[in-house]
Amino acid sequence: MNRISEWMSGRVFRIVHGNNLVYNTCWEDPRLDKQTLNLSPEDNLLVITSAGCNALSYALTGLNHVYAVDMNPRQNALLELKMSAIRNLDYETFFQMFGNGQLIGVKGIYQAKLRGNLSEWSKKYWDHRIRKYFDGKRKSFYFCGTTGTFARIINGFINRYKLRGHVHEILNAQTLEEQRDIWFNKMREKLWSRLVRFIMNRDTTLSLLGVPRAQRKQIETQYEGGIVKFIQDCLDAVFGTLPIRDNYFWRVYATGSYTPGCCPEYLERKNFESLKSGLVDCISVHTDTVEGFLRKHNVKISRFVLLDHMDWLSYHLYNALVNEWAAILDRAADQTRILWRSGGLRTEYINTVPVEINGQKKNLGDILELDTATAQELHKIDRVHTYGSFYIADLKRC
Repeated sequence: MNRISEWMSGRVFRIVHGNNLVYNTCWEDPRLDKQTLNLSPEDNLLVITSAGCNALSYALTGLNHVYAVDMNPRQNALLELKMSAIRNLDYETFFQMFGNGQLIGVKGIYQAKLRGNLSEWSKKYWDHRIRKYFDGKRKSFYFCGTTGTFARIINGFINRYKLRGHVHEILNAQTLEEQRDIWFNKMREKLWSRLVRFIMNRDTTLSLLGVPRAQRKQIETQYEGGIVKFIQDCLDAVFGTLPIRDNYFWRVYATGSYTPGCCPEYLERKNFESLKSGLVDCISVHTDTVEGFLRKHNVKISRFVLLDHMDWLSYHLYNALVNEWAAILDRAADQTRILWRSGGLRTEYINTVPVEINGQKKNLGDILELDTATAQELHKIDRVHTYGSFYIADLKRC
């Protein structure tokens, strides 16, 4: 029965993700990453593209190059669209499109100003979707895609339980004390109904969020109370412990839009102008696996931001994980730093992945110097707060 359940869960995950744009916004806090990456004009950085927000954030540091790599061409198509819009739109129009999530007349603007800068695959993708995603009369772009579908579901519950007024209250709270009072005394118990608990415990729901069964199993076995308690504690931290006023991650899924004062860095006017003035040109977009990209490009990378994809590899494609780390070591520059996240409280595969350094066979854990203390402190203030753990690792000199 267990194997049948896992097979069905994996099939659901592939159906949900196989032909869809999964992430319409990045779900990793770049503030933490930039604080520890110490990016310089000499650095080349590889990041898994996701929605491209963080690739644009790293470009703002003036580093040498950002290689945005993703197996899902739809994610890369979104970053390409953002880059074309930065190059060809004024700030007000750009913010309507990616800040408000709606741009009336987008089809004509796309044809005249944006389409020409896209790759052939991205052109075909957006030709059929640009109006549906950005010119919906009732729906924001941030309610599209699989994570956007989840956001719509949650907003349905917010409306059903008459919490919309409290959502606006908490997003506009002036102090942490006011915010805590609204969450714990007005919202929390109403939101966590029996139906919501049931839905949040389903693999289909988690698939919409990009959480495969491998990550669910990590949480279920490592976190006391399992997945529902994990999510409850995450929300308590986001709305009851951390200031919400600059938490654009949760604002956009609660309202369908950002504000000029609460948005990803690329949507701030001064940063938009900096990207437009040339910084956006340091980003290149690649549809490939991390290993595939590294094998095909003879370039030294000094910074890697690997998100949480190794959770899935370690469970389903262990040999691919081994090969990926071999490729990382082949392309790593001197003083390389690597960041990743995990759905679990620990990543046990780090101590089992075999690597070869200077003809010597070792385990990956032997050649990584983990800054556990800094990672744990930063993890506490992560505005997203949906990952179980955060890792900062330097390659040891061998």
